[in-house]
Amino acid sequence: MSLASLPSPLWVLGTDTGVGKTFVASRIAREWAKLGPVVYRKPFQTGVSSTEDSDADAPMVRGPGITVETGVVLREPLSPLAAAESEGRTLDMQELAAWTLRPVPDNTHLLLEAAGGVMVPLAPNQHFLAWATDFKIPAVLVVRGGLGTLNHTLLTCEALMLRGWTLPAVILNPGLDQSHGAALANAAILRRFLPVPVWILEP
Repeated sequence: MSLASLPSPLWVLGTDTGVGKTFVASRIAREWAKLGPVVYRKPFQTGVSSTEDSDADAPMVRGPGITVETGVVLREPLSPLAAAESEGRTLDMQELAAWTLRPVPDNTHLLLEAAGGVMVPLAPNQHFLAWATDFKIPAVLVVRGGLGTLNHTLLTCEALMLRGWTLPAVILNPGLDQSHGAALANAAILRRFLPVPVWILEP
């Protein structure tokens, strides 16, 4: 497994909320930063009042050579659609797409992190995949190591592949639930079902 070899630009997606997307993003960003500048963008941040809150993702990823950028910040720890509606807001998805796709300087890696799972609702009648598929940006999928990950991972990969997404890797994150033993067995099974590399994130 070589995080530094992953392509840029790159999405970090997850099967669900809380699978460790930001932790994996920080690991990728730090490996890329050894090669040159990195820009990390999070179009949707929910559950915080500012990007510097302890629960925000930017402080975890920020580091030497890594610039962090956040699109929209929403207070409630809900899907972007529900969080925006709780504040009486409607997100401008075209504006957020333009923000997400802004070019970065030459020789700079671009890392993007989604909110929640791949079908999370962003706006009325629009979930993440419907919004981001046309960007044609590859993605790594972060998944749990333990019980339940096989079903969640296979469903999510099918949804992505049916829409033509390129998946350089599926990354099991056993440190999340201390499922290191189960992760070995689950990774072996996933490799039999998926036409993409399946990695286990080491501590």
